[in-house]
Amino acid sequence: MATVMNLCEQCSRAGKTCCQGRDIYVTAGDVKRIAALTNQSKVFEYRTCCDPDYEDQDDDPIWQLCVFRPDRTRRVLKQQANGDCLFLGPSGCRLPLEFRPLVCRLHPYNYSANGLFTEFVPDCPVHLLPPGRGLEDAVAGCNPVQAESWRRLLYIEILSQD
Repeated sequence: MATVMNLCEQCSRAGKTCCQGRDIYVTAGDVKRIAALTNQSKVFEYRTCCDPDYEDQDDDPIWQLCVFRPDRTRRVLKQQANGDCLFLGPSGCRLPLEFRPLVCRLHPYNYSANGLFTEFVPDCPVHLLPPGRGLEDAVAGCNPVQAESWRRLLYIEILSQD
């Protein structure tokens, strides 16, 4: 019986993914979880946005006030020399789901401090889905109940930033 790849794995094999050429914001809690798994605490750096549209967070004042430092930088995962996420491997993320940054676990959900949005992010490659298969079924850990618990934890951690 053939194993069905989740959409993230298919995406990583098909071309550029959400884990490439993007800054991945991490909370202090994310860094602690990753360090506990990998014994690496220097997995992040502070950088300004590589995408100026990202700074437009008018719909989420908590994100705007708490994620960005006064110099407009924020804590993001380091990248490999080619711009890929530090933890991106040939089959997708090398971190187990429960150790991934909260924003990665939430992808492809759109969200704000107020909750999950009804639509997913527009860049998820739904064209790779087999006919009749929904995005929630195709992405590992992608269900609204779990996503909502991760979203709540994300904002708890954002609000408690040191």
